[in-house]
Amino acid sequence: MSTHTSHSPAIPPTTVALGIDIGGTGIKGAPVDLASGDLLADRHRIPTPENSTPQAVGSVIAELVDHFDLPPEAPVGVAFPAPIRHGVIKFIANLDKSWKGVNLEDVVSQAVGRSVSVLNDADAAGYGEALYGAAKDEDGTILVLTLGTGIGSALIMNDVLVPNTEFGHLEMNGGDSEKEASAVSRERNGLDWDEWATGPLQQYFSMVDMLLSPDLIVVGGGVSKAHEKWLPLLRDISCPIIPAALRNNAGIAGAAAWAAGHIS
Repeated sequence: MSTHTSHSPAIPPTTVALGIDIGGTGIKGAPVDLASGDLLADRHRIPTPENSTPQAVGSVIAELVDHFDLPPEAPVGVAFPAPIRHGVIKFIANLDKSWKGVNLEDVVSQAVGRSVSVLNDADAAGYGEALYGAAKDEDGTILVLTLGTGIGSALIMNDVLVPNTEFGHLEMNGGDSEKEASAVSRERNGLDWDEWATGPLQQYFSMVDMLLSPDLIVVGGGVSKAHEKWLPLLRDISCPIIPAALRNNAGIAGAAAWAAGHIS
């Protein structure tokens, strides 16, 4: 059962941070009110450079920072589509291959001249949901899963993120679970909502429930908008499963909160 003890994240000395979410086609950002997670201005989006090298992406991030009237002490948080260890990109799929082995924190801090913290994009979205979204005021272990082209995952316990989980790549039926249970796999295999929910999705959720025993599972991605078509069909999961709340703002809010909590 989920624990419903009310709590809120500690508000750091600064009350505003800039969250930036880097994707393969667009780089978007906004200043975030760290007490509420609300965006303090409309998101600003700049297309990802076709030649998406560290230098080119750093220049776009600097342009995003300059777009907003930020207080000088406001840190910058960056959500990036790759596993990150101590600021370093381990491997890269959706941007220029020259990112491998690069320290993203160094690239961004040199470009913007501010305190910078970075994290994986699925982690940022999950952290945002835990602090400000569907899992706000929930204690215990929260698993956030994004069902889309693949399955992104984030694991948070009492507002502490366990970074770089890849629970979308658990073995399932001799293969990769995201190839069996993701939203794209449903379309590719021609499954209706019932077939998907009671088949591969049920198998996947039962597996992560058994392995992690979370107190709450939050599901994001495009299919979360249609949650009433499939969520009630899941059975025998030991914790509540609820749709994500922040939609496209989750990564920005989570990256901002991460930066504020890691000011050096």
